[in-house]
Amino acid sequence: MPPLPVNDASTLTKFIHGLVFADLPPEVVKQSVRCMVDLCGVAAGGSSTALSNIARNHAAEHFGTNSVGARMLFDGRRVSMPGAALAGGMTIDSLDAHDGHVLTKGHVGVTVLPALLALADLGHVRYGQEFLCALVLGYEVATRAGIALHETACDYHTSGAWNALGAAALGARFLALNPAETLEALGIAEYHGPRSQMMRCIDHPTMVKDGSGWGAMAGMSAALLAKSGFTGAPALTAQEERVAHLWADLGTRWYILEQYFKPYPVCRWAQPAVEAALALQREHGIPVDRIARVEVTTFHQAARLATRSPRSTEAAQYSLPFSVAISLARGSLGADEVNVSSLTDAEALRLSSGMLLKEDAEFNAHFPAQRWARVSFELLDGTLLHSEAHTARGDPESMLSATEIEEKFLTLATPIVGLAKARLILKEVESLGHQKSDMSALLDLVLNER
Repeated sequence: MPPLPVNDASTLTKFIHGLVFADLPPEVVKQSVRCMVDLCGVAAGGSSTALSNIARNHAAEHFGTNSVGARMLFDGRRVSMPGAALAGGMTIDSLDAHDGHVLTKGHVGVTVLPALLALADLGHVRYGQEFLCALVLGYEVATRAGIALHETACDYHTSGAWNALGAAALGARFLALNPAETLEALGIAEYHGPRSQMMRCIDHPTMVKDGSGWGAMAGMSAALLAKSGFTGAPALTAQEERVAHLWADLGTRWYILEQYFKPYPVCRWAQPAVEAALALQREHGIPVDRIARVEVTTFHQAARLATRSPRSTEAAQYSLPFSVAISLARGSLGADEVNVSSLTDAEALRLSSGMLLKEDAEFNAHFPAQRWARVSFELLDGTLLHSEAHTARGDPESMLSATEIEEKFLTLATPIVGLAKARLILKEVESLGHQKSDMSALLDLVLNER
C-alpha cells in the first residue's frame, strides 16, 4: 500500500507561531477564561485524590531536573517540564469534571493547561493575554487532532493519543522552534502519544483513565526533542490530505467555543441519565426509599459504564448505575458523592445493583454528536414513572452560565485551598485578559502547595 499523501501544513505552523491575542474574538477570550476557571477548580479537587498523590510523588522521584524545573499543580515541588505536565494532566484527569468536546469523545484542557503552566513557570509565558492566546491555540490544535484521529483510525483511543499535539504545539511556540522543527514535534507527539484503548478502562475502571497525563508528557517531550534535532514521522492527524478540511478553517472557526462543561464529576456518558433521574425525582417529589427499581435507556457506550458496586473513586466516576443511584440517594452529584467514603451508601448500592440498562437504536445513531437517556422508576407500590429523553447540561446549546461555572469552581476548590485562596484564584484568572497583566501571582496560587 503506498503512503498516504501528506501536505506541508504551513498554515498550521503559521497559526502556531503567529496567533496573537488581538486575533481572538471577544467571545473566544471570554470562553478561554471560563475554561481556566473550570480547569483550576477540577485541578484543586483532583489534587486530593490518591491518583494525583501517586502521580505527583512519581514525578518528584523520577522526573527530576538539573535545572530550575517547573512546579506541579497545587504541589510546589519542582520537576522537569514533562514531569510537571504529566502530574498536572493526571491530577485534572483524576476527577472527571473537566471540559471536553463531543466529536473528540474526550478532553483538551486537561493536557493543554498543565503544559502551558509548566512553560509559564519557567518564564516562557509572561503575561495574561499571551497565556490566554496560547490556551486557545492549544484547544484549536488538539481538538482538530482529536476529530481527525477519530475520523481516520478504527480503534477508540484515549484523549492522550491526540491531545499530545496540543502540548507539542505550545512547546514549539514558546521554545521558538522553526516551522520544520514544529512539524517534527507534532509528528513525535502523535507517534508517541498513548494510543490506549478507552473502552478497556470503561469496562475495567482504574487509575489509567483517559491517558491525558501521558499525552501532556509526550507533547512536552516531543517539543524538547525536536528542539534538539530529533525527528518524527509526519503527524497524519494534522498533515494527511484526507483531514485537510479540519485545518482549513484555523482562525475562523473556534473549537474552544464548542467545548462542553460538566455539571457533575463523572463520565459525560452517564450524565444524561443522571439529568433524567434527578428531573423525574424532583418532578414527582419521590424520596429514594420509595423507589424499588430504576431502568435507564441510553446509548451503547453509556450502557458499558456498568460497574454496580464501585470500590474506588475511579470506578464510581465510570459507573452509570452508581452515578444515577447516588444522585437519587443524596439529591445531588458532586465530588463528595464519588469519594470513597460514599461508596458504601446503602440506598445507592441497592438501586445500583438492581438497575436495568438498555440500549436505544435512535440514541446509538445520535452518538457521539449527541448523548441521550431516558429513566423509569418502579415504585414500591407498583407505580411506574417515566422521564422525558434528556441530554446532558453544559453543551454549547445548553451552556452552563458563568455563575454556575464559578459556583462549581468554588465547590471544588474551597475544601482544598480554603475560600479566601479560591477567591484569589478566581480574581487572578479573570484578570488574565487585561493588557500586560503579570502571571506571577496566579502561578504562585495554583502551583504552590495547597
